[in-house]
Amino acid sequence: MGTLSYTATISIDGYAADGEGDFQWSAPDSDVFDFHLERMAKVSTEILGRKAYLLMRYWEQEPTDEQWTEAEHEFARRWQGLDIVAASSTLTAAELAPGHGLVPHLDLDEIRRIVEDADGEVEIFGPTVAADAIRAGMVQDFGIFVVPKVVGGGLRALPDDVRLDLDLAEHRIFDNGTAYLHYTPHTVEP
Repeated sequence: MGTLSYTATISIDGYAADGEGDFQWSAPDSDVFDFHLERMAKVSTEILGRKAYLLMRYWEQEPTDEQWTEAEHEFARRWQGLDIVAASSTLTAAELAPGHGLVPHLDLDEIRRIVEDADGEVEIFGPTVAADAIRAGMVQDFGIFVVPKVVGGGLRALPDDVRLDLDLAEHRIFDNGTAYLHYTPHTVEP
């Protein structure tokens, strides 16, 4: 049985994408990218919404118009070794890479099944697809990368209607000013 985590890169004001839907401002530098490689070692399964799935298809094959760095090759190798589940009512099986799963409607029971069947960490990627699991208290780890930018509005990284008590498990500040904050749900000692 696996564990469920939620990872997001956000602006200081809490947005994963700005008002135009752009998130290029959150692209990691090499130091942050290397940390993503490190943390990916624990991940066995990814659950992504349609937009995130289509974005991450980039890692399925090296582009012909650019060369990947050694770190990018390693990230692609690790990404390709994951169990990938696309949660979308608009994607079709024909649009998926070989071996990837499709869930037309991702409900809490389906998330539980995916986590129960996983051998390691299940990372749910994207605020929209993660919202119900966050509301239900199913997320056991929150990995938040805070980028030193204020974007003034857009797609919030966490649902507005959720209240959580969290404990800081780990933190790191990168040279570019990005802060990594790893939180776990607060537990009350008996």
